Parts: sequence; structure tokens; C-alpha cells
Amino acid sequence: MMASTFPAWVYDKSPIDDPDGHGERAVKWLRRLRHPAANSTAPKAANDNPHPQAFQLHEWQERIVRRIYGPRHPDGRRIVETVFWMIPRGNRKTSLAAALALLHTIGPERVRAGQVIFAASDREQAGLGFKEAANIIRMDKRLVAATRIYDAHNSAKKIVFKAEDVELQAISSDGAAQHGKTPAFVLVDEIHVWKGRDLWEALKSGMVKTSGTLMVIATTAGRGNENLGFAEYDYARKVAAGEIDNPAYLPIIFEADPADDWQDEAVWHRVNPGLAHGFPNLNALRTAAKEAEHRPADRHAFKQFNLNIWQAHSRDPLFHMTTYDAGRFAFDLPDLQDVPCYLGVDMSVNGDLTAVVGAWRHDDGRITVHPWFFVPGDDLKGRAERDGVPYEQWRDDSLITVIDGPVIEPQAVEDHIRELCADFEVQEVAFDPHLARMTMQRLFDDGIPAIEMRQGPLTMAPAIGDLERTVNGRMIRHNGHAVLRHHFDSVVASRNDTGLVRMHKGKKTDRIDGAVAAAMAVSRAVAGQSNLSRYNNPDADGIFTF
Repeated sequence: MMASTFPAWVYDKSPIDDPDGHGERAVKWLRRLRHPAANSTAPKAANDNPHPQAFQLHEWQERIVRRIYGPRHPDGRRIVETVFWMIPRGNRKTSLAAALALLHTIGPERVRAGQVIFAASDREQAGLGFKEAANIIRMDKRLVAATRIYDAHNSAKKIVFKAEDVELQAISSDGAAQHGKTPAFVLVDEIHVWKGRDLWEALKSGMVKTSGTLMVIATTAGRGNENLGFAEYDYARKVAAGEIDNPAYLPIIFEADPADDWQDEAVWHRVNPGLAHGFPNLNALRTAAKEAEHRPADRHAFKQFNLNIWQAHSRDPLFHMTTYDAGRFAFDLPDLQDVPCYLGVDMSVNGDLTAVVGAWRHDDGRITVHPWFFVPGDDLKGRAERDGVPYEQWRDDSLITVIDGPVIEPQAVEDHIRELCADFEVQEVAFDPHLARMTMQRLFDDGIPAIEMRQGPLTMAPAIGDLERTVNGRMIRHNGHAVLRHHFDSVVASRNDTGLVRMHKGKKTDRIDGAVAAAMAVSRAVAGQSNLSRYNNPDADGIFTF
């Protein structure tokens, strides 16, 4: 079990190293700032600034600042180079992040001719942090005189400290245009919604050009696990838990455990350090939690944004991915040669993915699943950018088969199915006949048990139900195949008043082909098991045995 990742040091008043006084210097400088939204009636943080709109730095925020800037190497270099700060909405993350950026632009951490960058997934998001910084400057005539602010509509957003030519700039996803930069400080905002890696890689590569750089990743929790945000979150958790030793990387993760009672206000206070000081608004949280009791989508949003629990793609999942993950175990495919096998095939059209999933039914009722995926090879990098998943890495890891050309020729899938039927005890191969009529006919003519399984709700709803029960009943086994997991994680489920369940994509670029094929295969495996006559049981005593 992973050790706790909670940043207890933020609260425990333990000493924070500050041998050269840089942490104290940063705290004092931040407290001299002013903020336009400072509320003179709110509980005050410790401050030596008498101005009624003095920047509020509460104790938990002060300790974060001290932890970043205080600890030093013997030669005086700052130990912390990257901060991963994940905190729920409403805890004034943007305000503190903007103040830290100003610390490197006009404050004591500035570097002559240095570059300070606000980076976000789009221009609007990048502009939020920039606007916060600009408004802080405008609260003090001395800072206004020392800087020049460029913030005209639809133009580059920039703040320049004139005396030393230090520049703060807001940028978004045009990564190719950023490769010439050498940033001293980078604020990565809401990494959980970033698409692609171009901007990220441009900034990371620029920061190694000089020493003493600092990257602050400030974000709330996201969804899914095949994206840049999750990769960074996963790394941060491993550092926080002690699985990875990296003193230069500071994880500050305020998140509830998925097993926590999401309606428990003690949990809310634990992961929202600002609640003790009036932000976010406690009554508003209570209202949101009350409304989420009977609205699954609102409940998932509450857990993600207010409790900071990283979520699956689906707002109405068939099952929680932690339950799916519990079925992981190591196995070799040759070990399944004598186990009854059922194949589900989701054929593609217009260059989409094709998925073939095998479901092996064991004597104890458990079902092992394993997939094979086929992807068109044309513009694989572009496809990866559009879908937000690492197709090239999956190709290199032999998790997908890349077919030359813009589409997948049915013959390649048919040949693979024939190989599987030669290697395993295949009982049925289930197809949606809409895209596979000719393939099915050829296989059937050669004695392969191809069957129709239409994608309509009357056929697929029971199949989806079988898959849901198999996973939730912890009867599924798999080897953690990354692509299959991603497809499961991308499913959005809808249920009508009659109980029929449908699987949908969460968004246009999501892929759920593997989940659809798995539902087909698992359903046929379940049917193959339940349709056996009880007289096949050698222990049956006769017709009246129950």
C-alpha cells in the first residue's frame, strides 16, 4: 500500500530549513504587496503591511513559500526546482501563483533580463493568471512606475520590469513558437486540461539552459490517466509517498482519498486549507454537496473540483477504475490455450481503431480478458495529438498494431482472427454485421464460429450489464494492458428508466472500441457458461436435484 501523500508539514509547525534567509525574504516581500480583492472584514493573516488591502498570506500559504525558497544546497542554490501543487478550487491558488511570478519579475528572486512565463492550455486560461499579476501591480503606484504592462485585447500579454529588463509573459498551446525561450520561472496552470506535449517539452527544455530555475505546476485534479497531467500527478504522488527520491521535486497534494466519505465536512476542511479562513465558501460547498446526493454527474464534479480526487473519464462510470485495476495479474497468453475463448470484434470505419478482445472463461467463473488493437499508420503523431494519447509509445511497446495507410483493411483483422482461432479454443467470434458482413461470411465458410451481435441497445445493453457485473463482482482478470484500460476509462454510461445501459464517448476524440469489444466478448463468455445444462455436471444426482 502506498504511504500517505498528504502534505502534513503544511500544518505541523515543524521547522523549515532557511540557512540563507531566502524563505523569510520571500515571505516579507509578498506581504508588502496589495491585492484588489483583499477583504478588510475577512480573517486576517499575519502581516506587517498596514494597508487595508494588503496581500493576505495565511500560515499554510506562508509555509509553502518557505518550503520552496528556504532550503538550499551548501553552495547556496535552491534545492527545489519543480513544485507540483494540486489543490481544490476556491483556495486562491491563482492569487498565490501570480504573487510568486511577481517575486521572480520585480521581487528579490528576479534575474536580470530573465523570462517569467504563465503557461496554460489556451489563451483565456493563461490570461487569468496574468490579469491577477497585473492587478496586483496596479494596486501600488511605485510598482506601476517601475513596470510596463502590455495587455491590449487580442495582443500578447506582457509585463516588463524596466530597470532590469525582466519580462513576464502569458503563453498558451503554441509550443513550436516557444523553443527559443530560456525561462527562469514558469507557472504551469491547470495541467490537467493540457492537450499534447509540445508546449510542455519546449518549456522544460528551455529551463535546463540555465541554473536556478523554478517551475510551479498549479492545478486541480483532472480526469483519465492517459494525459500529461496524470503522468505528472502520478510522479508527484510517488515522490510524496517516498517511492521516488527527488529532493528537487516538491509535491504539495491536497486530495481526499476515494474511500473517504465525500459528504464529511472534516474531509472538506482537511483538503481545503483555505476553509478555515473563509475560502472557499462553506455554505456554498454544503449546497453543492446536497444537490450532488441525487445527481451522479454533480457528485463526480464535486469530488474532482472540491475534494481534488482524480477521476475516471466517465461522469457516470460503469464501474470505478480502482475496481477494474484490482483484477490485474500477470499471465502468459499460451497459458490460456485450453481455456474456452470468446472473441468480440469492433471493426472500424473512416480510419478509426479496430479492437479484438478475447474473453477466456475459467472453471471458477472468472473471466480473463486481453485485447489486440489495430490503428491506421498515416499521421500517427497527428492522431496522437488529436486524441491526446501516446500512440507512438504504444506502438513501440507493442500494445497496438499499426497498419500502413489511412484505413485498416479488413483482411488484416481477418487474418489475425484466424491466427487466434488456431491458437486458442475459440467458441464464438462476435461481430456487428454492419461493417463485417463479408469478413463474417468468409470465416463462417471456413468453419470459424462467427456470429452476429448487433450494436443496437436491445443486444448491447445486456452485454454491457454482463461486463459491469463481471467487473464489479471482481470476476475479471487482465494484465493491465494500457490501451484497454484507457478505453474502459473513456466510457460514459447512460441509463434510461427501463434500466438499459449504453456506452458513449465522453468527447469526440475519446476511443471506447476496446470497451465495446470487451462487452461483446464477456457477454458471450457469460452466456456460454450459463447456458450449460446442469446435467453436464458430473455431480448431478438426477432430474429433481436443485
